[in-house]
Amino acid sequence: MGAMKKTATRTETSPETGTDTDTTADTETAAGMRADADADMGRDAGTDAGSSTDAGARARTGRAERAARAGAAVSAGRLAGKTALVTGGSRGIGRGIAERLGRDGALVAVHYGTNEAAAKETVAAIERSGGSAFAIGAELGRPGDARALWSAFDAHADGLDILVNNAGIGTSRPFADTDEAEFDRLFAVNAKAPYFITQLALERLRDGGRIINISSGVSHAAVLPDIMTYAMTKGALDVFTRNLSKVLGPRGITVNAVAPGIVDTDVNAAWLRGEENREAREGAAAMSALGRVGTVEDIADVVAFLAAPDGRWVTGQWIDATGGSLA
Repeated sequence: MGAMKKTATRTETSPETGTDTDTTADTETAAGMRADADADMGRDAGTDAGSSTDAGARARTGRAERAARAGAAVSAGRLAGKTALVTGGSRGIGRGIAERLGRDGALVAVHYGTNEAAAKETVAAIERSGGSAFAIGAELGRPGDARALWSAFDAHADGLDILVNNAGIGTSRPFADTDEAEFDRLFAVNAKAPYFITQLALERLRDGGRIINISSGVSHAAVLPDIMTYAMTKGALDVFTRNLSKVLGPRGITVNAVAPGIVDTDVNAAWLRGEENREAREGAAAMSALGRVGTVEDIADVVAFLAAPDGRWVTGQWIDATGGSLA
């Protein structure tokens, strides 16, 4: 349902967007900034140069110690030693998922289609939280896209444990206005690309691994019939999920689909945010049984559960993460 937006998105853009926030890290960073400010104020007031130097040194030491603690927490996370790939990880739900898996200890490959700068920002955010990540580019929906993606991945990592097929594009054209070019483009990016990315992943994906496909609530309910073609691509992804779980079960690999509803992201910002869009936001919130619009964290947490050891006995499932919008 995250495809409910006014214009189509780029390949690297998942149906939703946003970032996670580490409250502890933010608090500690603020403390470090105050220490730096105190040191600067001392110098400006003409205080002893040695005292200013000492204050600056203490601030730098404090930041180093906080970074070390964050790194230690990540290295002890439940995904420590695992490698994950998130397609469309430069923005949207993809970025939120990448950041969450990074905080849980995984080395994260952040895939992007065309927006390299956004991917590098996501990598930097993961690293600031003490995690490890790298960016890889491959524009999906083109011939050879899956091979190009894995060629870029192989230059950075040896083997895979978690694959999140998140990249997707949407449409705002109703059934009567959809032409063959748009139909083919939607299926190429949203259904064909994850199919062949996953096929080529199997020689890299270790036994006991995880495959998580980002679907949509619209694949199970005709709540937005004007985006029928998009819904059909997600329906294909759901069928792929169920059948692939049987194919890979003997290797202990779980395969599941997570279906977001309407999520507050920069893709949806044009009609969800701002005082002028209050009515649209209230209408979107009313669709959820919980009375609010979803957040990126809401979806990333579900994915994190499936990626972790806790999700070992769940496979072949379509998980409703719409906040009860389909209830």
